[in-house]
Amino acid sequence: MADSPNRPTRRLLHRWLSGLMVPVLLIGLLVLMPQPSEAARGGRIGGGSFRAPSMPRSSGYRGGGMGGGYNRGYGGGGFGFPFIIPIFGFGGGGLLGFLVLMGIVGVLVNAVRGGGSGGRAAIGGYDSPREIAGGPVSLLQLQIGLLASAKDLQTDLRQLAASADTSSSAGLQRVLQDTTLALLRQPDLWVYANVESGSVPFNAAESTFNRLSMTERSKLREELTTNVGGVRSSAATLSSRGDADATNEFIVVTVLVASRQAVNLKKADTSEQLRESLRILGSTASSDLMALEVIWQPDGSGDVLSADELVTAYPNLQHL
Repeated sequence: MADSPNRPTRRLLHRWLSGLMVPVLLIGLLVLMPQPSEAARGGRIGGGSFRAPSMPRSSGYRGGGMGGGYNRGYGGGGFGFPFIIPIFGFGGGGLLGFLVLMGIVGVLVNAVRGGGSGGRAAIGGYDSPREIAGGPVSLLQLQIGLLASAKDLQTDLRQLAASADTSSSAGLQRVLQDTTLALLRQPDLWVYANVESGSVPFNAAESTFNRLSMTERSKLREELTTNVGGVRSSAATLSSRGDADATNEFIVVTVLVASRQAVNLKKADTSEQLRESLRILGSTASSDLMALEVIWQPDGSGDVLSADELVTAYPNLQHL
């Protein structure tokens, strides 16, 4: 049987996208490799589930609820090419923007491969409703560098880690609200900030979120206080933190969110913009909150984060 008129175009696009993946992945490896440094010890609170919403029984798809860890509950293929360009994008630049771009390129390649193989059921050249049921996922990353005299913030985060239920969406929403409130109560100590946001296809959301999480966690020498997916641990060395230089040592808090709803965060060029972004992030509904990570450093007794270490580990932070 002769090739359809658009078969050569698909093959050409397939080759172009496949060739593009090599330099993109090489650059990604360079960007995502952990940076050797004398990083401070820190803490982490998180949980969530990347599962598509429940579908009617007639669709043959059964969704799942919230569970501990980042579990994949969706096994569909890629999205059809016509859906990608008008729906998905990223803003804010930096690492999150790069990873969002990698996710979109990966889904494009899968879509072209699937289209060329003819193995996917489609309606009018588009993917079936089942395959697009997950919809786009918004990824948001907010980082704040505060003066080290904000010791109350560390105490708040440790207490939150000790009491929060990170195995449920309602519990994660409480973590998000309490974290953003704790940050909002320290405006006089804000020095640096960075806000990035983007949206990715559902199939790329979990891997992109996990890459962001791993990148931030690799900046810690050790995780002393943790509460992830309902599992808690706390080291005994947290009882007393040494006195810090109030002008040249810092605390950095990273909040990473995956949401089912589109969220538009303002840039953090000023304290007022940062305040508004914190309010928007903290108001995320539990039904929309798919996954959350709160990571901070330092957290250990006597650990400090100097100005040089802050600039090296968090190059995207902007002075307010």
